[in-house]
Amino acid sequence: LCAVCSVSVFAGAWTKQKSGTLAWLHAVYFLDASRGWVAGSNGTLLSTTDGGETWTALRQPTEDNVRDLYFADQRRGWIVCERSLYALRTKEEQRTYLMNTADGGLTWQRVNLNGDPDARLLRVLLTTDGHGWVFGEGGMIFTTSDGGVTWTKRRAPTRHVLFGGAFLDASQLWLVGAGATVIQTRDSGETWRIGNVLGITEGVRFTATSFVDRSRGWAVGNGGNIFLTADGGRTWQALNSKIAEDLSDVKFIDASEGWALGGNGLLIHTTDGGFHWTEEQTGTTHPLDRISFAGRARGWAVGFGGTILSYVPGAREKAPAARQAPVLKGAGRP
Repeated sequence: LCAVCSVSVFAGAWTKQKSGTLAWLHAVYFLDASRGWVAGSNGTLLSTTDGGETWTALRQPTEDNVRDLYFADQRRGWIVCERSLYALRTKEEQRTYLMNTADGGLTWQRVNLNGDPDARLLRVLLTTDGHGWVFGEGGMIFTTSDGGVTWTKRRAPTRHVLFGGAFLDASQLWLVGAGATVIQTRDSGETWRIGNVLGITEGVRFTATSFVDRSRGWAVGNGGNIFLTADGGRTWQALNSKIAEDLSDVKFIDASEGWALGGNGLLIHTTDGGFHWTEEQTGTTHPLDRISFAGRARGWAVGFGGTILSYVPGAREKAPAARQAPVLKGAGRP
C-alpha cells in the first residue's frame, strides 16, 4: 500500500461511472472530453459520447481479451487482442493479433502482421498523421507510416518485453519494459538508443511512461518504482516513492502535474513533477490498469470488475501536506 501518501483534497474528484459490465477493463482512450472507448476481457468494448455519463456496449469484435486500444480520430481505431493460453489454435494462428476499425468501433477487421505466432503483442500507439507502433514480447516492434495499411518489423536493441510507450510526434518515441528497459527513437523506429537507468535496477520492470516535451518524462513500474528523466530519456533517476504497490500506468499533463495508478485501487497525484505524491479516494480496491486524459480537466481510469473512474474538476478544501518522495543521489530537482 501507499505508506506515505496523504489523501488528496485538491480541486477535483474521482468518481465511479456505471459501465454495465463486470469485465476486467484493460484499456481506455478518449479523443476529447466527450468521446471515448474502453475495452477488456472476452472482447468487451464500450463507447461513450458524453464523457462517460452513459456507456454503450458495442458489438464484440472478438471473444478474446482486448489488451489495448487506440484511436487516431473518431473513426479510425486499433485494438490488440490476446487469445487465452488454453484456447485451441493451429501452429500458424497468432497468440495475439491486431484489429482496426474505420467506423468508430462498429465493425473490425484483422490486420496482417508477419511475426512469431507465439509472440505477444501488448500495446499500440498511433498518431493522427498515420504513423504508428505495435510492440510487446522479445523486443518485438512493428511500425507503420500509412495509417496501418502496411506494417514493417523493426529490430529493437533489447529482447525484454516492452510494456508501455509514449510519443510526441511521428518521429520521437520512447518504449519501456522489463529489465529496467528504456529505448528511444528519433526517426520513427529506424534506429534506437538505450537509456541509462541509474541506481539499483535489479528486478525493476517498467510498465508505462509519459512525456510532456522532448526533455522531461517519467516511467513507473513494479514495487512502486517511479523514475524521471530531464534529458530526453538519455539518463533516468529514481524517486524513492515509498509506494509498495505495482504501478500499471502514468500520465502527466504538464511538467508538474501527473497521475499514476495500480493495484488495490491505488491512484496517486503529484503537482511538483513527482517529488510529492498524494493518494486519491477512488472508492475501489480493484486493480486499476489504465488512465486517459482529455486536456487538463477530464480524466478516466479503468480496471478490474468493470471499474471506470472519472475525474471531474471541483473545489475542495486544502489538502494536508504530503510527505516528499526522497530522491536518490544524483536525481536533482528540475
